Amino acid sequence: MPDTTETVLENSPRVAGLGSGLTEGVVVNPFEVVKVSLQAQRNSFSEQPSTFAYAREIIRSQGFGLRGLNKGLTATLGRHGVFNMIYFGFYFNVKSIIPVNEDPAMEFLRKFGIGLLAGTIASCVNIPFDVTKSRIQGPQPKPGVIKYKTCINTIRTMYREEGFFALYKGLLPKIMRLGPGGAVMLLVYEYSFAWLQENF
Repeated sequence: MPDTTETVLENSPRVAGLGSGLTEGVVVNPFEVVKVSLQAQRNSFSEQPSTFAYAREIIRSQGFGLRGLNKGLTATLGRHGVFNMIYFGFYFNVKSIIPVNEDPAMEFLRKFGIGLLAGTIASCVNIPFDVTKSRIQGPQPKPGVIKYKTCINTIRTMYREEGFFALYKGLLPKIMRLGPGGAVMLLVYEYSFAWLQENF
């Protein structure tokens, strides 16, 4: 029977990653709603309202809840929670399995490769939530009619009407952004952490 302490240590990066992702999702979702709404507007840049003016308009007309400034919250929680859980869980568990290389260049490549894989795998798993979030927060197909309301309902609708691969639209550019981005972020973390430990 596996040791309880060992099991907790193995799962702690995933649990911590999930917690950080869910917290991030709650914090960023209102900004995502405003961002997506502003990006969908077709008027000229000079005619667009400011970010805070538009946020106030959303609150005034639609409220602060799941129909207004927190529209698509469950999809955002899924997107960030799943990504961070897999990203941090994969990185720290795999990093502990692959031996440290004494050659600095090879050690750099080891960390870069694990970070790249972590970002790529996390992107592949969480993209259905990302696509769902875009459908809920973006313009609806028919003006005045809300087709995409909840996370699960939107996933079902896309699957039924457009097929399985509709849930993976935009996967390649997402991987191209978050694969290398994930590697760079963890490299900066690792080397900054090591430098701070050595100097303070």
